[in-house]
Amino acid sequence: VMASELRVNTLKDSAGNNSVGMSFVAEGTAKAWITHQHGDTTDDSFNQSALTDSGTGDFTCNFSSNMASATYIVPNCGSTYADQHRGGMSCGMDMGTGTTDNRASDHCDVSVMYHASSTANALMGDVDWTMHIFFGDLA
Repeated sequence: VMASELRVNTLKDSAGNNSVGMSFVAEGTAKAWITHQHGDTTDDSFNQSALTDSGTGDFTCNFSSNMASATYIVPNCGSTYADQHRGGMSCGMDMGTGTTDNRASDHCDVSVMYHASSTANALMGDVDWTMHIFFGDLA
């Protein structure tokens, strides 16, 4: 079996214009993501070894390949189908005490909260569908 290798420094369109450096492409892609419904059953994922249900609205996303540091970006979102959650929803890095950064190079603790109305306080919740996305550099 013969292995192939493709090496490029720059990508260009068919006319040879609009070059994009490979480092830009690599820097701008998600290094891990996961979608799941309710508990720790994964619908689909990339660079995830496991999803741990740590309690109502709390999950740990474990990376297959570690991040280079714990300073990656965690823009997350989710969805709920029930009418009572129309007030809004937020997901993101779990900062349960308000001061603790729960990102690590091998995993990230995330939380899901919803607002039952536009004036209600947020509640931790296992919503119908959640996705978590991680941007940064791999180790």
